[in-house]
Amino acid sequence: MSNSCLFAAVLALGSVTLLRAGLVPQAGTLPSGTFGPSAVWKGSPAFVSGAHAACDNASANPSDHAHCFINQMQKAGAPADSMTFTQALYDANGGDMGVMSSFNKGGLVDVAWVVYPLRASRNYGLFFVNGSPKIVNAEELRLLDQAGMQQSGQYQDLVAQFPKIGLWPGDRDGTTWPNSQSGPNNGLQFVMSYPLRNGCPSCAHAGFALFTWNFDAGGKFLGTAFMGLTPPPLKQ
Repeated sequence: MSNSCLFAAVLALGSVTLLRAGLVPQAGTLPSGTFGPSAVWKGSPAFVSGAHAACDNASANPSDHAHCFINQMQKAGAPADSMTFTQALYDANGGDMGVMSSFNKGGLVDVAWVVYPLRASRNYGLFFVNGSPKIVNAEELRLLDQAGMQQSGQYQDLVAQFPKIGLWPGDRDGTTWPNSQSGPNNGLQFVMSYPLRNGCPSCAHAGFALFTWNFDAGGKFLGTAFMGLTPPPLKQ
């Protein structure tokens, strides 16, 4: 399936002020500093092809590329809140250009699915939003409690079988929300799994590592904690 068709199909499953180079969206429906369902945008294959044509070779400067991408969103009829989220995501996520495809209200912290329409692979992302920080990338492996995982007997047993074992970003499908549960002191936890592979994304599957993403009663991100390992799915 082409990136254009994939982006359209993914967005169909879903339900920073932009001052650069004169691009200023009109006021949206989001409360100040908050992201919500009004930032979800149902794009189209025409947007993806247009963004590629306009932006792929526009400039080597990442900020110019971001402005070009958001300008294409505006031309395609994206709501102001969607463009605001894309800009905030770009600023917080190392320059990746993504569009909110679905939103789930979580209480202290909310969850947003993101589609990266210009990526060749790994087109999905998952973010915890509206806490502190405002955007937390659930696929940022450096935030995971890998030290706790590596000290576990389960993991050490796997290393003997898979000497190049390591964590990889989740096999997300853009439709399955992470499980949430109450945390200590009225906080909130999200439970997420990450595949263990023996050296590369397509190498031997050694199972999954489970981690909690922990937020306090005010929505502040406290870090992650290793929970345990589960075996890989049975082959069909």
